[in-house]
Amino acid sequence: MIQEDRFQRFLFEQTGVRGEFVRLDESWRSVLARHAYPETVREQLGQALAAVLLLSATIKLKGSLILQTQSDGPLCTLVAQATHHNAVRGIAHWHGEVPHGPLSAVFGAGRLVLTIQNEGAEPYQGVTALEGHNLAEALESYFSLSEQLATRLWLAADEDRAAGLFLQELPTRQPQAEDWNRIALLADTVTEGELLSLPVEQLLYRLFNEERVRLFDPEAVTFRCNCSRNRIETVLLAMGRQEVDAILAEQGAIEAHCEFCNRRYHLDAVDIGLLFADDSRVLGSSRRH
Repeated sequence: MIQEDRFQRFLFEQTGVRGEFVRLDESWRSVLARHAYPETVREQLGQALAAVLLLSATIKLKGSLILQTQSDGPLCTLVAQATHHNAVRGIAHWHGEVPHGPLSAVFGAGRLVLTIQNEGAEPYQGVTALEGHNLAEALESYFSLSEQLATRLWLAADEDRAAGLFLQELPTRQPQAEDWNRIALLADTVTEGELLSLPVEQLLYRLFNEERVRLFDPEAVTFRCNCSRNRIETVLLAMGRQEVDAILAEQGAIEAHCEFCNRRYHLDAVDIGLLFADDSRVLGSSRRH
C-alpha cells in the first residue's frame, strides 16, 4: 500500500465543477499515537480530519478552520483543525460504548460548528444540525443552506489512514444540471476501500475516465500542534504575578496539558520567578526557558 500525506485539487474541464482529494497516513497515525480511541470514535475523528482539510481549501484562509461537534450522546465532543499550511490536529471525547450507526446513534442530539480563524479578523462561525447518516451528509446540508453551492463529500478512515473526496460547483461558473448530476453519480460509485487504497490518479480514472479532468500538483499534509511553552508563559503573564503566585501556593507548580498532542508542561517556582523577573519581556515573545 502506498504511503502519502497529501492534498490535491482537480478540475473538470469545460464544466463548472471542481474537486479535491486528501489522504492522511503518517499525520493520521500521529493523531492516533497520542490517544487510544475505540473503533467508532476513531472512524469519526479520521473522517472529520479529512473533511476539515477539504473544507479549509475552499476558503481564502490565513489561519485555521476548526470543525467541532457538540452533543449529548456517547461521542460528546469531536474537534478537528486544519491550517492554511495543511497542518492538522484533532481530539475526541466520549463516554461508554459508542455504537456504529447514523449520527443520532453516535452523537445523540447536537450540532456541528465550523469556525474560521483568519489572522487579523474576528472568528466566523457556521452552525448546522448533526443530522444524517454520517458527517459527510451533515456537511453537505450545511453547504446547501449557507453557501447555496451544490457540494458532495465522501469520507473514510481506518486504523492506518483517513481520506476524503470533495466535489463542488464553482462559485463563479455554475455547471449545467446534467453535468453536475453526471459527475456526482459517477463519484457516488466510490467505495471506502478505494478512497483509502487507490492512488489519486487511479481513483480519478476509475471514477471519471470519460471526463476531462485536470489534476493539480499535490500539497503536503502534516500533523502539527501549535501548543508551546511560550504560549503557556504568555497566558501566565497575562494572568499577572499575584494570581499565578496564588496557584503556586496552592498547587506547588503550574501544570498544563495539551489534549491534542498529549504534551505536558511543568513550571515550578523558579520558572515562574524567572518568567516575571524580566521586566523587558514582551507578551508573545519567542524567549524560552
